[in-house]
Amino acid sequence: MIALSLAEIAAVVGGQTHGIPDTSVTVTGPVVRDSREVVPGALFVAFSGERADGHDFAEAVVAAGAVAVLATRPVGVPAIVVDDVQSALGALARHVVERLGATLVGLTGSAGKTSTKDLIAQVLGGKAPTVFTPGSLNNEIGLPLTALSATEETKFLVLEMGARGIGHIRYLAGLTPPKVGLVLNVGSAHIGEFGGREQIAQAKGELVEALPPAEEGGVAVLNADDPLVRAMASRTRAKVVLFGESAEADVRAENVRLTDSGQPAFRLHTPSGASDVTMRLYGEHHVSNALAAAAVAHELGMSANEIATALSEAGSLSRWRMEVTERPDGVTIVNDAYNANPESMRAALKALAAMGKGRRTWAVLGKMAELGDEALAEHDAVGRLAVRLNVSKLVAVGGIEASWLQLGAYNEGSWGEESVHVSDAQAAIDLLRSELRPGDVVLVKASRSVGLESVAQTLASAGTEGEVAAR
Repeated sequence: MIALSLAEIAAVVGGQTHGIPDTSVTVTGPVVRDSREVVPGALFVAFSGERADGHDFAEAVVAAGAVAVLATRPVGVPAIVVDDVQSALGALARHVVERLGATLVGLTGSAGKTSTKDLIAQVLGGKAPTVFTPGSLNNEIGLPLTALSATEETKFLVLEMGARGIGHIRYLAGLTPPKVGLVLNVGSAHIGEFGGREQIAQAKGELVEALPPAEEGGVAVLNADDPLVRAMASRTRAKVVLFGESAEADVRAENVRLTDSGQPAFRLHTPSGASDVTMRLYGEHHVSNALAAAAVAHELGMSANEIATALSEAGSLSRWRMEVTERPDGVTIVNDAYNANPESMRAALKALAAMGKGRRTWAVLGKMAELGDEALAEHDAVGRLAVRLNVSKLVAVGGIEASWLQLGAYNEGSWGEESVHVSDAQAAIDLLRSELRPGDVVLVKASRSVGLESVAQTLASAGTEGEVAAR
């Protein structure tokens, strides 16, 4: 974080200092909520959760070098006491970003947020110092903590914004007002909570509504291939830039194809030129993510050649997202178990089919959460798609939703041993250990709550003497 005195922090958050003999002392380290991340000069934020109360760690974090604790009550060590820690954290983030000279990029969407954020960070990072959301810490706590990790040297601040209801993105954009706002898509993720795609579009569009007008540098980057996103152009005063495969897109892809290993390649077209891209990531769905990143980078001054080079060199920065491990015995494990929704499930299955040409393919799939009344139809559709893509073996893992996956496969014509329903992750591990053979390709994917990453991790290391590094 940029250096701030405890007196300034207390004023910004509306707090009272307790046990601080000298309020001119400066916070020079990071702002953290995990006591294990404390380093000398840090500010520790004491959240009270279901499993632990940060206030209980106050003495330990100060002993480890924290300058003070942001708390809701006196804790016997230097502290700034506020009524609400989350609100105070947000106020501090807003104060810091207003002092920064960085350009803020906010992005949201139903699918692909984290992968696209990672691409943007890598592309912009080659141009100037860039700070970006780690993993999927895209909520009212993770977003301000990311913003507070920026320093005076930071030129670009790339912030992923998630939402589980109307008003969430408006709140996040108020904490860290973006200059560039990117909306990727409107899909079915969390449709059970929102109530419908129109409500999801309403929530995601709050990002472009928060942008400054075009004459003040505001830019809304919208997916030309998604009608609900494209319609958001009417909700912003910012300059509108379209990306996609549509001929009307300002930044678009032509001659899209997959390499023999399932990696996308295409000709990138921008308003200032064109260049070829061959990505290291797996799956055609990354083309849209790459175009989104390219549109942002182009608006921030990068050339088509610079963008294409950076996209071709970019890798995956976040775990369990199309994470590919090649075992010494020739088995390929694709760990995409971080999360799942209908759109990302379809994309992963298509990637599996592309990677597995001429090889035996396995789709180890589990529940897609928060689909509400659409759950049966969407799981059935995924099971059917696995058959249409000629996936060799479908392993549906879990309860009723897994049975719907298998039912879809059965109704599409998978009547023999092409599909099986198992009770849990261990049962899936046992099955694959006994049946995998050299050359097989295995995709593992489900919502985070299912915990199928254990399947992928166990299989990735199976039959090896040491660790096998994931690419």
